[in-house]
Amino acid sequence: MTDKFAADVLICGAGAAGLTLAIDLARRGISFRLIEKMEDPFRGSRGKGIQPRTQEVFEDLGILDRIVSVGGVYPPQRDYRADGSFTDSDVVEHEDPTPAEPYHLPLMVPQFLTEGVMRERLLELGHRPEFGSELVGFEQDANGVSARLNGKHGDETIRVRWLIGADGGRSFVRRALDIGFPGKTLGIRAIVADVTLSGLSRDVWHRFVEGDMERQISFCPLAGTDLFQMQGPIPLEGEVDLSAVGLTALVAERTGRDDIRIQSVSWASAFAMNARLADRYRIGRVFLVGDAAHAHPPTGGQGLNTSVQDAYNLGWKLAAVASGAPDVVLDSYEEERRPVAAAMLGLATKLLAAHKRGEMRRGREVRQLDIGYPESSLAVEEPAQQGLFAGDRAPDAPVRGAAGQPKRLFELFRGPHWTLIGFDVDRTCVSTRPGLHIHTLGSRGDILDANAHLHAAYALPPSNWVLVRPDGYVGAIVSSDNADVLERYLERVGLRAEYSNHG
Repeated sequence: MTDKFAADVLICGAGAAGLTLAIDLARRGISFRLIEKMEDPFRGSRGKGIQPRTQEVFEDLGILDRIVSVGGVYPPQRDYRADGSFTDSDVVEHEDPTPAEPYHLPLMVPQFLTEGVMRERLLELGHRPEFGSELVGFEQDANGVSARLNGKHGDETIRVRWLIGADGGRSFVRRALDIGFPGKTLGIRAIVADVTLSGLSRDVWHRFVEGDMERQISFCPLAGTDLFQMQGPIPLEGEVDLSAVGLTALVAERTGRDDIRIQSVSWASAFAMNARLADRYRIGRVFLVGDAAHAHPPTGGQGLNTSVQDAYNLGWKLAAVASGAPDVVLDSYEEERRPVAAAMLGLATKLLAAHKRGEMRRGREVRQLDIGYPESSLAVEEPAQQGLFAGDRAPDAPVRGAAGQPKRLFELFRGPHWTLIGFDVDRTCVSTRPGLHIHTLGSRGDILDANAHLHAAYALPPSNWVLVRPDGYVGAIVSSDNADVLERYLERVGLRAEYSNHG
């Protein structure tokens, strides 16, 4: 008897991670359901920084221009002294984009606007989240997962091939699996609130009593809205009045000013900062992504970005195994993403310590462009390389098509496929196959490195192939003499040749 699946994948949680995974699966034609126990979309700004690497992900998913259009860049920060004087400085170290790294500045986009754009993109692809639908139990076996849901139309049980817990820091899925979530509470409780106010301009990020972890308070004008995000530490115990009246009183107490008045509160939360990492990201056919797998302090804007990139890593792997690739491809998800989260937790905790000292400037370390998977079982080099390595982020570069029109490598990568680029190679030595786009440079190549930007970024000698994964990382770098290694790699990730170029 064969299983009858309602869908390939059930995604539990329609925040940024769940929406990223849904968009990726939708464009790959993989069936899924996306459920969210909240009755309505999240309406807060908790994760507002979109880092350069996530901008690259969003470009691939077809939403970057819309994300940019609804948000903006970070304003300078203004630190007020006790006497009312102030100094202005940049929050972000400025660097110009380069051909290899086209995005260098973090964007400011309130989380509710980001997720709104993502739901719009998902609807274009024919899908929408099911709000008011909660996962209340599940069991798994060797072939699939039986999930019990409670929704607007009552209870139902569905059978799926995989279950994804994208259900946040208090993840039901993680707890049901009894996966440990070790780490620490950082001894800081804070408020974050989206408010309208009077008395402050919108051209700077206003910061008062900076470095005092009992009294500091800040007001960041939220790009794309008429709101400010208000943030500040609060006592570890006790109730906090999050009404407009209560917050106005708190502001007056901390700033010594009575002209800053909170007019309304759109959303507010009091939370304890944690740094935690799940012991495992996978048990059988159930996976954790995003905040269900890692909890970050908000310093450095890493949480939402790491969550999006978790889902982006998992999406193509689920699709590959659904299409017949061996299950070991899915084993690489935890292998690759858990060390990244561990490093991000360390960075966010370090930035929090700097924040306590009043140091807010952020550099390259938060941009996530240097994340890679060099130790991954999916990183292959034959022979060993110098410069660009398997597992590295694949750089962008402006090129020209053979017909003369300008292109970018990221345009060639865009979409759910793998991309294989050959440098002065015999085009016929690799078999074509579904899901693989092949481009070559050199004699009779279809792309031209007119300004040598591609050579500068990849620095590969002639007769080499570079294989770029669907998530924009280098899977393999192989010389033409080792074409059999490349063929075996392609088979291993589910890219099977239907016929040979030779006959």
